Amino acid sequence: MSYSSFLLSLIEFKSTLATLELLEKLNVYVYYPSTQTCCGQPLGNSGYEDDSKGACQLFVENFKEYDYIVAPSGSCIYHVKKHFDILEQTPEVIKVRNNAYELCEFITKVLGRTDLDAKFPHKVGLHKGCHGLRGLHLGSCSERMDPYFSTEEDLLNAVEGLELMSLNRKDECCGFGGTFSVFEEAISVKMGKDRIQDHIDSDVEVITVADHSCLMHLEGLINRQKKPLKVMHIAEILNKSI
Repeated sequence: MSYSSFLLSLIEFKSTLATLELLEKLNVYVYYPSTQTCCGQPLGNSGYEDDSKGACQLFVENFKEYDYIVAPSGSCIYHVKKHFDILEQTPEVIKVRNNAYELCEFITKVLGRTDLDAKFPHKVGLHKGCHGLRGLHLGSCSERMDPYFSTEEDLLNAVEGLELMSLNRKDECCGFGGTFSVFEEAISVKMGKDRIQDHIDSDVEVITVADHSCLMHLEGLINRQKKPLKVMHIAEILNKSI
């Protein structure tokens, strides 16, 4: 197993476990289908959408009976909501697409919660993943003149002891971009290093992200450069001392 694969597996395990515990503490009945696989996003991102249909259809089969589908990864939910149009739009497909939610969006919009009684006494920097921000509209973008809002910031600002640090570039891409980080490695790494330096310059102790892919990219660069930063999925922070 490569270092990236190992890191991604560890990140997914920790964030999935934190998501499960968090939702159960919020009195949500959670079921984890054991036969689920990838939603098909990697193939779609690489230009092989037609080859991803099997994975997309299996995702629908696994989740069609549930009221909501919640994932701690904005890019996965974006793919389900925006790219499952490659499937025949049966009632089951439409239901899954409509009922798929990114974790922070589910907590704030469906459960109507922001204050989760969490405690995390650290200086935190929020990295906003592009799929969640610009695709799912979980916050306003600096390139638009919309009134400022951020679903993730609303949740973090309610965490006791947490100091949300202001960054110089609040919504800049980290450079991961799926296969972009493979085919344009040098640019991807430089973008990631810029994001990390912005957090260091802003006196951040912990970078938090709501997307596995951004988390893996940033943590990999931080570990290789031995930077004095910790990276945590937002579910891990929201689940602290709840």
